[in-house]
Amino acid sequence: MTADQNLLAANAILAVHLGVINFNLFGLFAIPLGGWLGWRFVRAAWWRWLHLASMAVVAVQAAAGRACFLTILQDDLAGAGSGQPPLIVRVMNRLVYWPVPLWVFAIIYVALLGYVIALFWMVPVTTSKTARSDNAPSPLAGEGGPEGVG
Repeated sequence: MTADQNLLAANAILAVHLGVINFNLFGLFAIPLGGWLGWRFVRAAWWRWLHLASMAVVAVQAAAGRACFLTILQDDLAGAGSGQPPLIVRVMNRLVYWPVPLWVFAIIYVALLGYVIALFWMVPVTTSKTARSDNAPSPLAGEGGPEGVG
């Protein structure tokens, strides 16, 4: 790959990395808030398990003393290019990559993983059986459904 292709690939990895970070952060706030406000998507099993898996990958890597595989890949690709990356990439790198020891991240990520697991009890997922019973017509609506229907 050429230097420009490496830099383009590194930028794409950074964009994916930012997406993963945003997904993880969004879930940390949206799940409890959505549980309180009645947002249905925060109880979707597939979404919650995906959030748990994403947080678990981050926490396990940090607890093992390894940087995120996306960080390593981006660094390898960016280092293969020549010259300085564009300003936006440098700014985003400063936002994403903090100059603290890995063990600090490990403690934070493992604690957050515990919080995500606790959210399964605080805001339980909706099973398909529960979802069907939630969509059942209300007995107060009468046999034919809402007035004027049926």
